[in-house]
Amino acid sequence: MPTVVGAGPQLELTILMPCLNEARTLPTCIGKAKAFLALAGIHGEVLVADNGSTDGSQRLAASCGARVVDVPVRGYGAALIAGIDAAAGRYVIMGDADDSYDFGALAPFVAELRGGNQLVMGNRFRGGILPSAMPPLHRYLGNPVLSFMGRLFFKSKIGDFHCGLRGFEREAIRQLELSCEGMEFASEMIVKASLSGLRVAEVPTVLSPDGRDRPPHLRTWRDGWRHFRFLLLFTPRWLFLYPGAVLTLLSLTQLLLAHFHPVNLGRWPVGIHTQLFAAAGMVVGYQTMLFAMGAVLARHCARLNTPHPRERWALRAAGGGWLSVGGALATLAGLAMCASLTWQWGRTGFGALDPETAMRQIIPGVALLLMGTQSLLAAIFFAALRSAFDLRRGARPAHGIEPELPGT
Repeated sequence: MPTVVGAGPQLELTILMPCLNEARTLPTCIGKAKAFLALAGIHGEVLVADNGSTDGSQRLAASCGARVVDVPVRGYGAALIAGIDAAAGRYVIMGDADDSYDFGALAPFVAELRGGNQLVMGNRFRGGILPSAMPPLHRYLGNPVLSFMGRLFFKSKIGDFHCGLRGFEREAIRQLELSCEGMEFASEMIVKASLSGLRVAEVPTVLSPDGRDRPPHLRTWRDGWRHFRFLLLFTPRWLFLYPGAVLTLLSLTQLLLAHFHPVNLGRWPVGIHTQLFAAAGMVVGYQTMLFAMGAVLARHCARLNTPHPRERWALRAAGGGWLSVGGALATLAGLAMCASLTWQWGRTGFGALDPETAMRQIIPGVALLLMGTQSLLAAIFFAALRSAFDLRRGARPAHGIEPELPGT
């Protein structure tokens, strides 16, 4: 548990700064924040969530008049989660302690919060990005692409998903049960706020070059992948399940047509070559559906769940026995078809086979064999995934949907 120094009564606003070795810029940020509170006449506080600084940032923050909460769990998200829990204000405005954001220009955030919005995001692309404030890769590729994905997948109007300056109603955000300890915390907050129907607004924000004399904590490819992976966990239906189901059904239809109609249906091809492609499409589509089920289960086990009625079946399927039973039956059926052809081949003395006849039997057999073994392996993996998360958290039930899963 974090150690809280000097917690006070309920205030209107907490200005929260996550900190890891920010002694060079921390006094400037705290000074601007305190000056804003005094100038605006807001009953508030400056709170520093320190993530294990070794440069004396904790003592420096306290000497500048900030309250300090020590967060032993490392990570950007972990520091902010602890800071939000320790905040004494009804509203919280969070921002990096590297002097890249102006804590003296928070009036638009406060106005939007007082106006009833529960999450107020800064938008650096509307407010302005000063020269050298953001690497070109982040400015022209990373942030635009990830923000576009967020708007597309979650019907959000936010134009800058990763702005570090944002304000929110403390209790509304706590009810989202945010849990990401790394940089993907920034995406988790917006995604869950959007899915939960919170009132969200945006205000222009200026991004300045930070004042540090060292590289930033952000790692472009590692943290970009973590954001992307997080977005995928919350979009399994449209990104994987529905496309996989469509591909599987279309491929199955073509496979059946080719199997029962050896002669072309007009101009529609039903030969063994199209049968082979159909079998491949069916296997790939089914694998995509299994991936969607795994994403739903992983999100649920990791307590990232925002319940959706259309995903309940995926949780039950991932924990039920039908995946194992169906996989075993499909595997046996595939083996039987392959064994039957081998037996017929043996009766002819293992001589030449008619390629057309043989392939029409072996292609669906191999497809069933592959899909069956995929099901069995997926069932084992899903069980191991649930067990790993149960052991990690002492077998406590996850937040969100908790369906009755056989064997758990």
